[in-house]
Amino acid sequence: MKIKTITCHEVYNYGATLQEFALLKYLEILGHEAETINYKPSYLSSHSNIFRISNAYFNKNKILKTIYLTLKTPSRIISLKRKKNFDKFSKKHIKSTDKIYINNDELKSDLPFADAYICGSDQIWNSFFENGKDPAFYLDFVPKEKLKVSYAASFAIDQLEESIKPFVKEKVSKINAVSVRETSAVKILNDLDITNVKHVLDPVFLIDKSSWLDLMTIKKISKPYIFIYDFDSNASIMKLAKSLKKQNNWNIVTINKNISYADKNYHMEGPDKFLNLIYNANYVITNSFHAVCFSIIFQKKFVVFNRFDKINTRMQDLLKSIHLENLLIDNKTEIELHNFENMNYDYNETSLNELISASKNFLTTALKINNNVL
Repeated sequence: MKIKTITCHEVYNYGATLQEFALLKYLEILGHEAETINYKPSYLSSHSNIFRISNAYFNKNKILKTIYLTLKTPSRIISLKRKKNFDKFSKKHIKSTDKIYINNDELKSDLPFADAYICGSDQIWNSFFENGKDPAFYLDFVPKEKLKVSYAASFAIDQLEESIKPFVKEKVSKINAVSVRETSAVKILNDLDITNVKHVLDPVFLIDKSSWLDLMTIKKISKPYIFIYDFDSNASIMKLAKSLKKQNNWNIVTINKNISYADKNYHMEGPDKFLNLIYNANYVITNSFHAVCFSIIFQKKFVVFNRFDKINTRMQDLLKSIHLENLLIDNKTEIELHNFENMNYDYNETSLNELISASKNFLTTALKINNNVL
């Protein structure tokens, strides 16, 4: 089959990029011809504009704009190196449509041809952000006679606001086969009377470890290190990292621009370096869902902290499903209660393999559905 996928494309986030690659790769393994729709609405693409005004206050007049851009532009120019590394990875590994689409209406008027369309994965339905309110991410642009599938679509939150519920119910009800990434998402849709919903794993689990190793140059850092991937500049993560560094004589390595206490920072690097740093780490401390996923895939010792913005369901769900709930640290007081060297890091391989198998079965079955089901 010819398959088009739609997800948050080229948003320069490690997890978003790697899950996009993984779904396309697995579809190719199944024998399909797959590519992602080059969908770049303004709310997802403006961050790459070095002349953007992120703070409305500085958009009031030319003088304020000039001051703002004078201060911001130099660092943004430097950060283009990171964008270049992501673009290099995407060009090599992620096949996408030549045409760039900017909204749902444009997709409708010039539909990229496919036999089936898949939305997902990642937080495409998170209504805290604009993408969760965008009909394109619910395959609204796809004609009724075409097959529509969601794979591991994520709300990333426990419940929807009342105002968005009618929109979500209408759009998801028109998808032929629905799967989501969290059990909480199953409940969200069940509460909207959408009952035929499957819980599946993130796409990064669809392909095996060897496929991930093929993406990177296995270049080790000479000194053992702790890898930090922290979106919140979490003081508890810093405290734990420094403690483990002192105990074990390890370095601290990160890929976050905001982590000032690291011995080495690789925030300008692309997704292949992200994989490399996790694979070669002695220990991983994170609040990133995909850093957790790859710590599991590469069988690393790790702990994960809850996010400040409360989008923790996806991490809780994954760890619970393979009996590693003890690795989720809820707050700073819990650090004192854990002996991190003696924690149980053995996940239930049988449970994980069963979940992977069920996820693959959903996708292969969904792609065999009669296109005229609805």
